[in-house]
Amino acid sequence: MKWAPKLGVAVALLAGVIAAVYLVWSIGFDAVFAAVARAGFGGLAVLCLFALLVFVSLAFAWSFLLPASERRPLRDFYLARLVRDSIAEISPFSPVGGMVAAARLMVLKGMSPAFAAASVAGDATTEAMAQVVFLAFGLGLGITQFRHLEGSGPVTEGMLAVLLLAVPAIALLIFLQKKGAGFAERLAARFFPAVREGVSFRAAIEELYHSRSRLAVSAALHLLAWIGAGVGTFISFRLVGGQIGFLNAIALEALLCTLRSIAAPVPAAIGVQEWGYAMLAPLFGLPAEMGVAVSLLKRAREIVLGVPALLYWQSIEGRKAFANV
Repeated sequence: MKWAPKLGVAVALLAGVIAAVYLVWSIGFDAVFAAVARAGFGGLAVLCLFALLVFVSLAFAWSFLLPASERRPLRDFYLARLVRDSIAEISPFSPVGGMVAAARLMVLKGMSPAFAAASVAGDATTEAMAQVVFLAFGLGLGITQFRHLEGSGPVTEGMLAVLLLAVPAIALLIFLQKKGAGFAERLAARFFPAVREGVSFRAAIEELYHSRSRLAVSAALHLLAWIGAGVGTFISFRLVGGQIGFLNAIALEALLCTLRSIAAPVPAAIGVQEWGYAMLAPLFGLPAEMGVAVSLLKRAREIVLGVPALLYWQSIEGRKAFANV
C-alpha cells in the first residue's frame, strides 16, 4: 500500500482544483477575471517585490534561532526559506518536503546536519507561536467588525476553537520534539546520514530551546512576517479595486491563514484558499469575486517566485550529485 499516501494527495489536489473551478464558475468568470485584470502585470510585480521583502524577516527569524557558531550568511537562510515555501506552494510535495529540502540546502552550505534538522523544526514552532498571536489579533478585530452580520457566527466560533486548541498543540509539539528526540534523530538520519556523527539531534534541539531570548526574537520576527502577509493582502485588494482598511486586511489574512492551517492535508490549500477569500471578503464589505481575484493573484505570485526557487534548489542538488560521481 505504498501508493496509498500518494493517492490521497492526488485526490485532495483534484478535489481542491474542482472546488476552485466551481467557485469561479458560480461567481462568474467575467467578474473574477475582470478584477484580476485590474491589477495587471504591474500589480503582480509589486506583489512579488513585497513578498521578497517579507522573506527577509523569515530568514532572520530562522537565523536568530541558532547559536552564533552555527549561523550561516543570511543569504543562505533566505534562499533556503524561499525554496521551502515554494515546494509547499507550487509542487506536489507537502510542507514537510519543503522543510527537508531547506534543511538539506543548509547542510550543503556547511551547517551541521543535526542543527539543520533541529533548526527547521524549531523555526516551524516559533512560526506557529507567532501565528497564534496573529490569529488572536485577527479574531479580535474581526469580531468587532462583523459580529452583527448574519452568517458570521460559525466563522468566529470556528476560529475561536482553533485559537484555544493552538496553544496546547504548540506546547505538545515542543514536548514531543524534546522528549521524542531519539525517534526524531532516527527519522532525521534517513534524510541526513551525517546526523549519526558529531552533534546529536537531541543535543541540537536542547540547545535551541535552552535560549528563551533566541526563541522570543525568532517568534517576534515571524510575527512581523505574518503582519507582512496581512499588508500583502491589503495591497492585493487595492490592486483589484477593493476598498478595505489596513487593519481589516490584516484581520482577514489572519482568519484566512487559519483556514489554510486547518486544510494542511490539501496541497497548497488549493480550493480552500479560494473559498476562504470568497467567504471572508463579504464579511469585510467586499464582493466575493474580489476575494477570489486576490487568491488568484497570489497564486500567480507564488508561481513567479517559486519556479526560479525550485530551479535553484535543483541546481544545488545537481551539483552535489555530480560531485559525488
